[in-house]
Amino acid sequence: MGPLLNAPLRITREMADFAAHAALFALLLTSACFPILAQTSGLAADSSSSSFQPPNPLADSRDRVYYPGDTERFKPLARKLVGNILLDQKEIWTSPFHMHAKDAKWWIGFGAITAALIATDHRTSTVLENSKGQVTWGNNLSNIGTGYTLAPLIAGFYTFGVLRDDPKARETAILGGEALLDSLIVVEVLKPIAGRNRPDSQAEKGHFFEGGTSFPSGHAIEVWSLASLLSYEYGHTKFVPIIACSLAGVVSASRFAAQKHYASDIVVGGAMGWFIGRYVWKTHQDHAIHHHAWLKPRIMPQVEPGLRTYSVAVTFHE
Repeated sequence: MGPLLNAPLRITREMADFAAHAALFALLLTSACFPILAQTSGLAADSSSSSFQPPNPLADSRDRVYYPGDTERFKPLARKLVGNILLDQKEIWTSPFHMHAKDAKWWIGFGAITAALIATDHRTSTVLENSKGQVTWGNNLSNIGTGYTLAPLIAGFYTFGVLRDDPKARETAILGGEALLDSLIVVEVLKPIAGRNRPDSQAEKGHFFEGGTSFPSGHAIEVWSLASLLSYEYGHTKFVPIIACSLAGVVSASRFAAQKHYASDIVVGGAMGWFIGRYVWKTHQDHAIHHHAWLKPRIMPQVEPGLRTYSVAVTFHE
């Protein structure tokens, strides 16, 4: 009876430990993610209203749009790409200093969901069987979201754009590459700070500040950044947003099945990737080559206290 009587106390302490960590990371992640939304509209307006100038975004932060002439030649493309990535990172990491009161409901809600997910990660990680076959299947399927799979996809868009003289396809490739690089930089900075052990770790599973690489999910942030960008680039079509988000969802679920990430790692990584992709598209797109979107993707948190479930849904609206 002794161990059974002590079990509730042990679980309570673990949940309190996770909740404390959740509060810290919720503040960090939401401040770095959602304030970008408040800045996006202003940046996009500046880009659309500015006249064409020689591409030098470092000298003029308003000149961030990739015009057709930029994507045809290597030198102006490389110059603007590097400059835009530097400016993106500046906006991302300084965004906590530009928060607005109207964004409070978003980052508070996202922070609450993140805290709840972290607190229940150990329980949700055992929902599946976690057999050897399941882990192998998950690892193999998650290869869809690796860099050596996404990079050829981006290269394919650019090659098609060059061969067909399609500026939209070239823009999709450049913005997709920029979103992936932005996401990669962000996740490589956050992983060492969090130091969370993976679910399959031999050490203290799920613990933060232990030198692990679980939080946030690199696969999720990269694949969802690209899915977000494709959904906005081709939002006037019926199938591209659905296919892109479906594949991103498959990759995210496979990382959970492979015991490489907890649910909170994936949700946080996916949300950050989505908003990075959205930010890159709205900031750097050339409005002249875009049709009015038929479907507009929207990411929404869902909380059902009665069922004790927390989730994030992607919906499409006209």
